[in-house]
Amino acid sequence: MPVVGDVKPVDASQAGDAQVQVYAVPPRDGAEPGEVVDGFLESMTSDDPSFRTTRTYLTEDAARTWRPAAGTTVLAKAPNRNAPALRGPEPDATDTTYTLSGQRVAEVDAQSSYQPIAPADYVQTLHLVREKDADGKREWRISSVPDGLVLGQSDFKRLYRSVNTYYFAAGTTDGSAALVADPVYVRNRTDPVTRMDATTQTIRTLLDGPTDWLRPVVDSSFPAGTTLQKGVTSLAPDDQNVLKVPLNKKAAGAGRAACRMMAAQVLFTLRDLTSARVEQVELESGQKVLCSLGAEEASEFAADGRSGAPVGPYFVDGGKVQRIPGSTKGDGDPVPVTGPLGEGTRPMSAVGVSRDEEKAAGVTDDLSRLYVASIVEESELPAQPAVVSHAASVEDRLSTPSWDGRGDLWVADRDPDDPRLLRLAGGEGTPREVAVPGLGGERIEALRMSADGVRIALLVGKEGHRTLKIGRVERVGSGEAQEVSVQDLRQAAPQLTDVTAVSWSGRGRLVVVGKEEGGVQQVRYVQADGSTSSSEVLPGVNQVESIAAADDELLPLMADTMSDGIVKLSPGDNWQTVLKKGTSLVYPG
Repeated sequence: MPVVGDVKPVDASQAGDAQVQVYAVPPRDGAEPGEVVDGFLESMTSDDPSFRTTRTYLTEDAARTWRPAAGTTVLAKAPNRNAPALRGPEPDATDTTYTLSGQRVAEVDAQSSYQPIAPADYVQTLHLVREKDADGKREWRISSVPDGLVLGQSDFKRLYRSVNTYYFAAGTTDGSAALVADPVYVRNRTDPVTRMDATTQTIRTLLDGPTDWLRPVVDSSFPAGTTLQKGVTSLAPDDQNVLKVPLNKKAAGAGRAACRMMAAQVLFTLRDLTSARVEQVELESGQKVLCSLGAEEASEFAADGRSGAPVGPYFVDGGKVQRIPGSTKGDGDPVPVTGPLGEGTRPMSAVGVSRDEEKAAGVTDDLSRLYVASIVEESELPAQPAVVSHAASVEDRLSTPSWDGRGDLWVADRDPDDPRLLRLAGGEGTPREVAVPGLGGERIEALRMSADGVRIALLVGKEGHRTLKIGRVERVGSGEAQEVSVQDLRQAAPQLTDVTAVSWSGRGRLVVVGKEEGGVQQVRYVQADGSTSSSEVLPGVNQVESIAAADDELLPLMADTMSDGIVKLSPGDNWQTVLKKGTSLVYPG
């Protein structure tokens, strides 16, 4: 912090492997029960190979059966141990029980899938007995311990990192299929159980298949049973930035098209993981190269099928739909879109633009009607609206619409007497209601569709508060008979008790505006699995009403504020005012 002069941002150098490391130490001779429990808990935070030292705190039977890879419980802080109730006189005690407690904030299962939860009490017991060691001495050891690890948030963030593995949206079998991000957590350095580095852990997880939550709506192009060749624990690109991935014989049966899709899954998965950018992936089986794929070739697998940047963010001013040209900067002079939505013959208050930027859905100023029209050709506003809400109050009518990467249009009717989530296939025709089991009396207030079309972010409200939930979009059948539903809603960012706005930012995360209990409004990134980190809190901006992020994370983040109008945040910069007037700010989608 400078003493004089202006405060200026500086680029922090990457720490690389210069991280704090914890080395496990075995229990000392004659250690008391409390020391054994403390040593065991601290040893779980180490990089101890196969947790060999950690197991020395356990009895022989417990050491043999304990499964640290079964999952991880994440607590707000390191677990507390409560005083035991000894059975029998202190000097003659042969067993005792300690209680571990804390505030549970997340669970990571055996698939490395992260699940945030509303803070809840965590209580677990460790039973200790006196057991003879190899020298015949009687030492305190833990005889009953739950499988998995128990870590405080700070240790968890030090030891693990979030990475996106990629799979194809279900029902697509050709090279135009879109990739879907499936976030998992891997160890920052060598995994104690598998002895694999972070890159190898990630590819191994990719080959194991999608997490249970995403599995119903995605497919993997890898043949069943495909694994890394036995003994592979380290993978790194060569001096030409080519990564060679040795696979077992199961992979050899894949055709060339399937092999390129397999390589695309690996390329996208490793995009943000390795310090050196991987420019090409070669898949091998035995001594044979199955196929290779370059980073430029992989662009055909983009989630929304687009290769170029969007024309610019869109907004509504004076009832007219307008766009801000200059997509990389977001600071051009606004121009009305072509067609009836830009002419303002029927004033609009909200807009959603298709991802190909050929048409848009506008919601009228009283939020009662939704119209779909071209924004690249001159035309008339349709005689009949695509959707009508009959709610008495304006705030109970239609939400801002959203388009997925398949070209379908989504909107919520917030009518208290008939709340519905609606989908228009291809943005036209009769709207079909989408079932959303699991709402539990909450009402959908706002929604944003992901580019891949298999996930939906919902702001749901109840008793004056809005929270963020992510649902899985399941499709059964095809054509007019296709049934679509949103299944298995899960809480995202449970620490935010009131969420104002949300937008997808890239393939695997969202940008969220909300407040913590008793806190002030903040803008932060949330991973698609609901996990967050303190480093993902963005610079503050006041009174945000809507937020807009593009699939290309290099494009500026935009926000509509009550106090400063439309503002933008470019990478490495601070918020800057773009326009003083405008509402319903959106990027395509």
